[in-house]
Amino acid sequence: MENSNYFPLIAYAIYIPLTLTLTLFVARNLFKNGLVFMRDIFHQREDIALSTNRLFEIGFYLLNFGFALWTINMRYVDNQQELVEELSEKVGGFSIYLGFVLFFNLFLFFRGKKAAKAQRVA
Repeated sequence: MENSNYFPLIAYAIYIPLTLTLTLFVARNLFKNGLVFMRDIFHQREDIALSTNRLFEIGFYLLNFGFALWTINMRYVDNQQELVEELSEKVGGFSIYLGFVLFFNLFLFFRGKKAAKAQRVA
């Protein structure tokens, strides 16, 4: 027997930890590997590379945690099927958004690396 009063609470209890964990996973991997680009961009000046990388990481967290919470509003669900469908739509949409943000950050890293290389040649 299903009690539909609990489905919205269950949806939020799944959505919030899932999107925040997904954001943490992507951020840790992006900025751990992005530090290599930052070192190159800042000509091996470790202090500036670390500081800049950390600032980008904080901005990434703020942007993505904020977006996850801003888009939390869900349609009313009153059975398990609707719960799974609503969560799939919300988490899938957030994952696509997070992928775009990831690729935009990679674009910025590569652009910075290219500019640093051009500056060294000049």
